[in-house]
Amino acid sequence: MDLLKVADYMNRYPVTFSAEMPVEMAVDRLIRGRQTGGPVIDEQKKIIGFISEQDCLQRMLMSTYHDQQAARVADVMNTEVLTVKSYDGIIDLAQTMLRAKPKLYPVVDDDGHLLGIITRSDVLGAIDKELHSHYGKVG
Repeated sequence: MDLLKVADYMNRYPVTFSAEMPVEMAVDRLIRGRQTGGPVIDEQKKIIGFISEQDCLQRMLMSTYHDQQAARVADVMNTEVLTVKSYDGIIDLAQTMLRAKPKLYPVVDDDGHLLGIITRSDVLGAIDKELHSHYGKVG
């Protein structure tokens, strides 16, 4: 199982966001892309933040109650982002996921450029696939 790497199970084409994007557009992208959140990137594809469904929901509710103007992604995104590297092991990531709460992690290169994302479901699927490969060898 030590051979399982993030690169083998990550989504290389995630939904991404820009800081200047309206929150309503971000919500549309989240819904269409079926992601619970995603990385906010700059023009060089470097991660500058992360926006989640919860961030969007909170802002949209506030706008509804207070009849406020539309917000930008930069107004609601988190700037502290937990990331992983493509060469990280799936088992190590699974252990991190047990301690930290994000359901989705951006995958970055050593310079912080976005390569993709990996979700809890991806990690669970990788481990399940590996375990099933061993089940067939038993007996």
